[in-house]
Amino acid sequence: MAQITLEQIQSIIKEKSVELLHLQFVDIEGILKNITITAEQLDDAVEGEIMIDGSSIKGFSPINKSDSYLLPDLNTFVVLPWTETEGYAEARFLCSVTNPDGTLFEGDTRNVLKKTVARAAEKGYTISVGPELEFFLFETNEKGYPTTELGDQGGYFEPAPKDLGEKVRIEIFKTLKAMGLTIEALHHEVAEGQHEINFKYADALGAADLATTYKWVVKTIASQFGLHATFMPKPVFGINGSGMHVNMSLFKNGQNIFFNESDKLQLSTEAYSFIAGILENMKGFVAVTNPLVNSYKRLVPGYEAPCYLAWSASNRSALIRIPAKRGMATRVELRCPDPSSNPYLTFAVIASAGLDGIEKGLKAPAPIDEDIFHMTNARRAELGIDSLPGGLEAAIAELEAGEIGLKTLGEHVFNEYVAAKKAEWDDYRTTVHAWEIENYQYKF
Repeated sequence: MAQITLEQIQSIIKEKSVELLHLQFVDIEGILKNITITAEQLDDAVEGEIMIDGSSIKGFSPINKSDSYLLPDLNTFVVLPWTETEGYAEARFLCSVTNPDGTLFEGDTRNVLKKTVARAAEKGYTISVGPELEFFLFETNEKGYPTTELGDQGGYFEPAPKDLGEKVRIEIFKTLKAMGLTIEALHHEVAEGQHEINFKYADALGAADLATTYKWVVKTIASQFGLHATFMPKPVFGINGSGMHVNMSLFKNGQNIFFNESDKLQLSTEAYSFIAGILENMKGFVAVTNPLVNSYKRLVPGYEAPCYLAWSASNRSALIRIPAKRGMATRVELRCPDPSSNPYLTFAVIASAGLDGIEKGLKAPAPIDEDIFHMTNARRAELGIDSLPGGLEAAIAELEAGEIGLKTLGEHVFNEYVAAKKAEWDDYRTTVHAWEIENYQYKF
C-alpha cells in the first residue's frame, strides 16, 4: 500500500464525501472483523481510542481483560468503490489491536507478523512476499446461501463463453485496481468454477494486508453477481483444490540477497539456507499454513498439490520451487499453503523458518527434479523424501512438538491457536458424516 498522510486522508474524505469509516482487523483464524464509525470520529480513531470487546473475538482476551483498542494503519486507508454515489462514500482502514495502555496486543496476528518483520530488520533484511490465492465460485439459492453448483464448467485458461466467471473476475479486477492494488494477471484455473487473480508482491505486512483485502473484495463482488466465492481449500471431491502459493525473498540494501550470479542455479548461500530452514521446520508449522480439516483433503497426490518435503529449481511436484526469473526477481515459492489460512500467521511462520535456516547456517538437501507425484514409495524412501502430515490432528501434534510455532506466534497466539484447532478436530472426529450414513447404515 502507498504511503499516505493524515492530511491526505482528510482531503480525500472531504473530496469523496466519505461519511462512514470501517475499522477492520482479523481474528486468530484470519476472519475479517469490522466496526463502523462516522467520519467525524477520524481523529479519535487515529489516536487509537476506538474500543472493542476483545472477549468476543476468537483467540483474543478473557472476559476480565476484554477492553481492546484499534489502531488504524494510515497506509491501508482506501475508499470503497462499490459504495461511491453522488455525495456519499465509505472508506476503510486495516487496524492493529492494542492494549488499554497503547502497547501492541500480543493476541493480534497482525502484530505477530510485525515481530517477524522486526526480527528480519535486525539483520538488515526486508521480507518481500507475493501470494497467489485461488478461489471457487458457486451458485447461490434464493436466500443467498451457497449451493454445491459450480459457477461454470470452464477449464485452465479457458475464455468465455465456457468461462462464465470471466465477467466476475473483470469486475473484481476493476474494484481492486480502484483500491490501489496492482493486478498482474487474472484467469480461470484448472478446476471447474476455479479462478485466480494475481496482485503484485509487497513487503510482508503489506502483502498480508493485500491478501486480506483481496479475499474480502472477491467475496463482496461475487455476491453482487449472485455467486458465492469460497477460499475453502477442497470444496469439491475429485478435482483440484485451491492453494495459496507464497513467493518470498529477502532484500538488503535494496538488493535481493537470494541471487548469486556465479552459482550453478544462481542462488546464494542465504537462499539455500532459507530453503533448508523451511524444510526442517515445515512439519512444525503446516497446521498454520494449512489450518483446516479440509486442508488435508487437498494435500494428496494426484491434484497438483505438493505434499512431499523436497525442493527444486523447476519441478512443480516439489513442496518448494524456485521460479525461473533471477536477479531482483529471485524468490522461494512454497506451494503447500492454502487460502483459508491467516496470511499474517502464514507469512510469519514461513519467514521465521527461513530466517532460522540462515541463522543456523543450514544446508539444503539436493534438489529433486524427478516427478515426485509418480515416484514409488521405495524411490521416495531411497531419496529421503518425507511427507507432510496426513491430517489436521497430526499437524497439530507436530505444531506442539516443534519449536518454530511457539517461537514465532508467541505464547498467547500459540496456545489459543492450538486450543482452537484441537476443538475443531474433535468436533469433526465426533460428527457423523454423510459418507458414514451412505456406506454403513444399510450395510450394518
